Amino acid sequence: MLNLSVVLEDSARRYPERTALVCAGRRLSYRQVDEWSNAIANLLAARGVTPGARVALSCPNIPEFVAMYHGILKTGAVVVPLNIMLKPQEIAYHLKDSGALVYLCFEGDEGLPTGDYGRAGFDDSPGCRELLTFTSMIGAGDDAGAAGADTGAWAPLKDMPRTFPTVVRSPEDTAVILYTSGTTGRPKGAELTHANMTLNALTANRLFDSNSIRHDTYLLTLPLFHSFGQTVMMNAGLATGATLVLLPRFEARAALDLMLAEEISVFAGVPTMYWSLLGALDDSVDVARIADNLRVAISGGAALPEEILSDFAGRFGIPILEGYGLSESSPLALFVDPQRGPRPGSIGVPVWGIEARLVDADWNDVADGRVGELAIRGHNVMKGYLHRPEATAEVLRDGWFRTGDLARRDEDGYYFIVDRAKDLIVRGGYNVYPREIEELLLMHPAVSLAAVIGVPHDRHGEEIAAFVIMERGGQVDADELSAWCKERLAAYKYPRSIEFVTTLPMTATGKILKRELAAARQAVAS
Repeated sequence: MLNLSVVLEDSARRYPERTALVCAGRRLSYRQVDEWSNAIANLLAARGVTPGARVALSCPNIPEFVAMYHGILKTGAVVVPLNIMLKPQEIAYHLKDSGALVYLCFEGDEGLPTGDYGRAGFDDSPGCRELLTFTSMIGAGDDAGAAGADTGAWAPLKDMPRTFPTVVRSPEDTAVILYTSGTTGRPKGAELTHANMTLNALTANRLFDSNSIRHDTYLLTLPLFHSFGQTVMMNAGLATGATLVLLPRFEARAALDLMLAEEISVFAGVPTMYWSLLGALDDSVDVARIADNLRVAISGGAALPEEILSDFAGRFGIPILEGYGLSESSPLALFVDPQRGPRPGSIGVPVWGIEARLVDADWNDVADGRVGELAIRGHNVMKGYLHRPEATAEVLRDGWFRTGDLARRDEDGYYFIVDRAKDLIVRGGYNVYPREIEELLLMHPAVSLAAVIGVPHDRHGEEIAAFVIMERGGQVDADELSAWCKERLAAYKYPRSIEFVTTLPMTATGKILKRELAAARQAVAS
C-alpha cells in the first residue's frame, strides 16, 4: 500500500519546523505545507473528489503548486498537471481527454494570465464539473498554517481542518497523468503510478547522495508541471527534508542571485538554462561564493552540448551531471555513474532497478557501437497512455518501452544519444544526425546557440538548414560558417542554409521546438 504524498508527510513528521519552501519572501515550514495540503484535501473531498478521480492543476512554480499537488494525492485522486503556457483550446483538450472532475487554476498575473485562459478552457469542457481559481492561498509570515485568517489566504480553505486521513492506494494505482509535449501530434497522457513516482524520487536521491542529514537547498527553476522538475527536484527534495527555493519564471540573473542569497547546493536545468546562466555571468556575479555552496548540477531534458559542459565546469568548479528520461519513465532512466564519474557526451548508464537496450524497428537487439532505438524496462515505466491502447501497444512490449531516441552504447556500457528518431535527416540516402552538426557549430567562437533541421529538397529529399544565435560581438556570415562546417564534416553533412536569428522557439521546459522552425521555413518558402 502506498501514496506518493508520503514524501511530504514523512518529512513533516520528522522535521516539522524545518523550512520546506521559499518563494518571493515567503518561508513555509514542513508543518505548514503539510497542514496546508491537508486543508486542500478536505476541500476537494467536500466537493466530491473521491479516490481515482482526476483533478487538473495549472500553477507556476509557487508554493501553491506543492500544496495542491499533495492535497490532491492525499484524497487518493490523480493529479493532472497542465503546462501553464497552454491556451484555452489546449486546456479544454486536456480537461476532456483526462476526464478531470475538478480544475484548480492559478488566477494569474500580468505576466502569467493563466486564470483567463483557464476559465475559457473550462467553459469549453462541460465534462469538468468545477473550476476553482486562486491567487495566493497563504500570506507571507502566516504562522497559522493552512487555516490562517491572513488576508492573503484563499477563502475556501479558511474553515477546512488541517488534518486529513490520507487515502492509501495500491502501488499500481495511477498517481499522476503527465501529458507529452505533443511535438509530433496531439498530446498523450502518460499514466504514472504511485510506485513509479515514489521510487523515481528515491532513486534520484540515491544518485545525488542527498539525505536528510546533509539538508540540501534546491533551486527549482524547472517547471513543476513537467516530470523533471516534479520528480527529480520537488518530490526528491521533499523526501529528504530539503529546502526548496522556487523561481516562478526562469531568468538567468534571478537564478544566479538566488543561488547566492539562498546558498543553493543542488541545481537542475535543461541545456538552454545552463547556456543562459553562462551568458549572464559578469564581474558583478560572485561566482566563487556560488561555487562554494553548489554541490550538484544536473542536466536533462535534451542533449547537453560538450561546449556548455566544459564552460560550466571551468567557471563553477564542478561537472554538470547528465541524465536521461521522459515523461513516460517518471522521468529518470539513465544517469552518470557516481562511482565512475561523467563521460562527456554520454547520458550515463541505467539507474538502479532499470534495464536498457538498443533495438531496431523489429525489436531486435543492436550491437555495441551501432545506432539503435533506446528501450528501457523497470519500476519507472508508465502503465500506458490514457485511453490509447493502440498507441501504448506501439511503444510497450513485455515491459520494455521504446523511447523514440536513437543512441549507441560503448564497450563500458555508457549510452550516447545520437538524436531523436523523428529528427533524423535523410539527405540523398545518407542519415544525418542534427545533434552532430549543432555540436560542431557551437565550437565556432561566433556561435552562441544553434538548431539544425531537415527541409524538403527536390533532388536530395532533404537538405540541411541551421538556425544560429550569434555570440555578442561575434562576426561571421552564412557562407563563411557553412564553409567552416564543410572543412570539418563529410560532404553530405554540412549545412547548406544558415539563418541568423535572435531567438529560438522553445517549450516551457527549454526544449527547442524544431517543428516551429520547420513550419516557419516552409511558410517563407511558399
